[in-house]
Amino acid sequence: MNKVRKIQKVWQSKPTVEGAGVRLHRAFGYEQVPQFDPFLLLDDFRGDDPADYAGGFPWHPHRGIETITYVLAGEVEHADSMGNQGVITTGDVQWMTAGSGIIHQEMPKGDTRGRMHGFQLWASLPASHKMMEPRYRDVKSAQIPEVSLSQGVKAKIICGQVDGTMGPVRDIVTDPEYLDVSVPAGAEFRHFIRRGHTAFAYVIEGEGYFDLERDAYSHEVIGANYFDFDRRCVCGNRSIVHYGDGDEVAVFAPGSAVRFLLISGLPINEPVAWYGPIVMNTREELRLAFKEYQEGTFIKHAGR
Repeated sequence: MNKVRKIQKVWQSKPTVEGAGVRLHRAFGYEQVPQFDPFLLLDDFRGDDPADYAGGFPWHPHRGIETITYVLAGEVEHADSMGNQGVITTGDVQWMTAGSGIIHQEMPKGDTRGRMHGFQLWASLPASHKMMEPRYRDVKSAQIPEVSLSQGVKAKIICGQVDGTMGPVRDIVTDPEYLDVSVPAGAEFRHFIRRGHTAFAYVIEGEGYFDLERDAYSHEVIGANYFDFDRRCVCGNRSIVHYGDGDEVAVFAPGSAVRFLLISGLPINEPVAWYGPIVMNTREELRLAFKEYQEGTFIKHAGR
């Protein structure tokens, strides 16, 4: 019998400033290592005022990680030291594997209404792949399948598999799954996730129950929305839901629909040495990376 995963903790993403003055909300980051292993950080950069994001993320290095950017509205211009240039817009994904080292910039631009909505996820690489050749994947919205499930549930599959349909991003060492799920009011969504894999959900619209028992008092819940009169916990916009182990997740939308990102991956279980945009396994590797960056020997790949 499958074991449905229980919530370990729920909390709200927190406002912060990154890049050249970009105002965003951080769902998790440095303080949560290693509980989200292999994931390091999730930033929610949904904003409607160009002043909050216009500065963008000018040229900066990465090593030892993958950055995954998913855009819901607006666009992000990208350029990197491999010679790649491009724009991702509504519904697109940029999956960049920094590997041995890459220098890039990401410059957001709002849509006609001034909206710049999206998310960036960081995933670590194991020691065996820290210094792999960098690569860049520009995945257009038309390449991302959306499946319709029972009760009107829909899931966009960036990476992973739902109901026999595979997402376009494959051959990732941490075996991740990245879904954008919409559950109508009154409907339930269940999804198998491999036992032992880290799993979490991030709510981006509406509200829902993310635990089969729907009992806020059996878990550690921080900053969520409560219905105290019936002891039930409803997780709303910008709630991060961290799951314990099991075989599947169950999400129920009560009086309104709910939309969320569902992400899982295989833990690396290695030491993490992290400073700014570089994540290695040891402090010595970290020092070497910054020394090489200062000396101009950081880039190991051949440009175009």
